[in-house]
Amino acid sequence: MRAAVSSSGRVGRSLGTVALVALLAAGCQSRSPETTGSIGGSAGPRSVTRSEVDALGASYTSDPSDIRVALRYASALRATSQRTQAVAVLQQAALRNPKDRYVLAAYGKSLADAGRFSEASEVLQNAHTPAQPDWRVLSAQGTVADQLGDHARAQGFYDAALKIAPNEPSILSNLGLSYVLAHQLDQGETTLRLAADQPRADARVRQNLALALGLKGRFDEAESVLRRDLSPDEASANVASLRAMAARQSAGRRLPSAPVAPPRG
Repeated sequence: MRAAVSSSGRVGRSLGTVALVALLAAGCQSRSPETTGSIGGSAGPRSVTRSEVDALGASYTSDPSDIRVALRYASALRATSQRTQAVAVLQQAALRNPKDRYVLAAYGKSLADAGRFSEASEVLQNAHTPAQPDWRVLSAQGTVADQLGDHARAQGFYDAALKIAPNEPSILSNLGLSYVLAHQLDQGETTLRLAADQPRADARVRQNLALALGLKGRFDEAESVLRRDLSPDEASANVASLRAMAARQSAGRRLPSAPVAPPRG
């Protein structure tokens, strides 16, 4: 399915726009020096200033072979929506370090952020091994498979990830959204409720639960869930978007494809 969304006030303000986000970034995070793990670790990444991006760019230019600098620079580029540039930086890092799994995981994530899903799938499969699987990479592979429309394969990746990290809310949320995309709304709701019940679940997980509830026509419940993180006006606006989405679904139109989650740095 996983911005840089850094506060609950910004999370979900436009549910109609970011509906069906599968927490791509959370699932793709590697244990590299510039990542912090999955969604429970903090309220969200801090914002990145232009001066910070410029400073990291200068450091990268002076020594492109420094992996730490390359990863930090790419992260800053993603955080400021410079996705094409982030891909270019990580592509060079991957060419210099073709066996570095942290670099490959970051590169795969960056490709997915840029909408290059087939390439992302190929890179991510090399970012870990069957003998040493990484649940974050597995979850990332699932979100890419969902983007490519192969929901059964995506759910297989999520199931494998959950065996390593049981009840991890980002994986459960991705799995729930995969069921929603496959029009299995009951399973989607059940899985998203389990995700939202986890102590480390954040506003994005609850937003996804509200989406599933709204698509089932249970708008009052959806609004109640959204009000845990949003103002009444914001929650009402999002429910209006859900009503419109549900109406399109009832009219026989396909659910929208899951857009790439904005980068989380």
